Amino acid sequence: MEPAHAVTSNGNGSYDCDIISWFDSVSENAAIVQRETLGRILELNYGVEYLKKWFGDVKIQEMDACALESLYTSLVPLASHADLEPFIQRIADGDTDPILTQQPITTLSLSSGTTEGRPKFVPFTRHSSQTTLQIFRLAAAYRSRVYPIRDGGRILEFIYSSKQFKTKGGLTAGTATTHYYASEEFKIKQEKTKSFTCSPQEVISSGDYKQSTYCHLLLGLFFSDQVEFITSTFAYSIIQAFASFEEHWKEICNDIREATLCSRITLPRIRKAVLDIISSKPSLASQIEAICEDLQASDWYSLIPRLWPNVKYVYSIMTGSMQPYLKKLRHYAGSLPLVSADYGSTESWIGLNLDPSLPPEDVTFTVMPTFSYFEFIPLYRQKQDLTSGTVDFIEDEPVPLSQVKVGQEYEIVLTTFTGLYRYRLGDVVEVAGFYKGAPKLNFICRRKLILTVNIDKNTEKDLQLVVERGSQLLSKFGAELIDFTSHADLMHQPGHYIIYWEIKGEVEERVLGECCREMDASFVDHGYVVSRRTNSIGPLELCIVERGTFKKILDYFIGNGAALSQFKTPRCTSDQMLLRILNVCSIKRYRSTAYN
Repeated sequence: MEPAHAVTSNGNGSYDCDIISWFDSVSENAAIVQRETLGRILELNYGVEYLKKWFGDVKIQEMDACALESLYTSLVPLASHADLEPFIQRIADGDTDPILTQQPITTLSLSSGTTEGRPKFVPFTRHSSQTTLQIFRLAAAYRSRVYPIRDGGRILEFIYSSKQFKTKGGLTAGTATTHYYASEEFKIKQEKTKSFTCSPQEVISSGDYKQSTYCHLLLGLFFSDQVEFITSTFAYSIIQAFASFEEHWKEICNDIREATLCSRITLPRIRKAVLDIISSKPSLASQIEAICEDLQASDWYSLIPRLWPNVKYVYSIMTGSMQPYLKKLRHYAGSLPLVSADYGSTESWIGLNLDPSLPPEDVTFTVMPTFSYFEFIPLYRQKQDLTSGTVDFIEDEPVPLSQVKVGQEYEIVLTTFTGLYRYRLGDVVEVAGFYKGAPKLNFICRRKLILTVNIDKNTEKDLQLVVERGSQLLSKFGAELIDFTSHADLMHQPGHYIIYWEIKGEVEERVLGECCREMDASFVDHGYVVSRRTNSIGPLELCIVERGTFKKILDYFIGNGAALSQFKTPRCTSDQMLLRILNVCSIKRYRSTAYN
């Protein structure tokens, strides 16, 4: 099923109704649509090497949808990226045989690499750009119901491309966002949604995120009265941009007044593109300067609505590892709504936020039945099992989308049009309910991001709650937590958790020691509590790192091919280079007294 007239208008035209009606239809018939989606994927890729390995000479074209679904899940095994990596590597090296898809793969996406410490190659095809365009249109239609915006308005988008490169076999490789921003679909999205980004392609694709950020801010302010909403892929990028603005606003005002570009912008393509757009606006520059002088006195509270008076909302991925940035984002946004963007990965889009009015903490994502074929592995947390050394969930057999249960946690499994078959995504989700026949998901955590030393297991979400509890003490003393990560130290016995904080403001030693104790005492996992009481896990260690440490981590990832648009601070790491940066930059260390 494809949407009829799948375009949106941000006015009150019929386009929104068309695409929403289409989504209602596929959601109502989600189970049937899922079987049809699987059938299309297998028919399109019939005879490829990977599938032939499992199907042999079975004529799938002659099978009905239910029988094909049953045969597929019984013959084709679950696969991790490591299982598919040799096939993807052959494609990267130039093997043109139909290995994973019948359609030749000419482009490979790089995942961010923040989960496993290194980026992974994932096939990228025209279908990848088309589904991105489709979900953006659909999301815009739902947002326009709640927050209508003017046709022809502008978007201040903090978006960034990384450099593309060629693999050994001549394929183009880069991040998925880089491929999308360079695609025809990105141009179509602006035309069809009638909202246009402030920055030209030269700024988006500069490859230098600091210069791009400066120009995004400059152009966003130059067009400030036209900007309808502010967005980025991840909330982190918006926080980074406004932290940069706090430092450079005077230079930006001067550039607006004089129609110049400061010397920090050195790339000729950017300079020409931006200077071709801006013109001298001395009155606007003076107005911004007056507002900024006032904002400084209130620690930049409500920066966004003060500088962009027509902005309706801030839009970004704000769930999962982005949740710790919500406090700062709300500080910048003031009373403006924060709208959580949709749920996707480098491998596939997964779900849509159908209720933009909900705060990010309460958002669920409704599965898109046409984008991939979805399965769900039921996961059960081990309770009170102190004899097992296992640190992960107990698994049951995968179930299709139509058989998931409300309240149950699952790991998502994908079969995609781009050649991933029964691919374990590694995301843990909880089913919160249903929209018609499509499940609504809460993102819980990345399955591999687990702190563990002994019989304990604490997820990314557990860590976030603990850090939130410990950092509450900071605000009482006029300080704030900028960013954090963690590491399970197994080199020293007994093993223990290390949590790294970067903070803004001065805090007494006594207070930081209390923050450390509070975090240690806030872990509620039974295995952790028992292990701490018996000293088989040592006292939690809090390391305070110098200001700018997490920017060094960002620079490290970007230097290794990541794009700022895809960057997420890893919440738990064993990456030796990251640990080296963190430990070199550590200026204070505290050990918990919680279980003394």
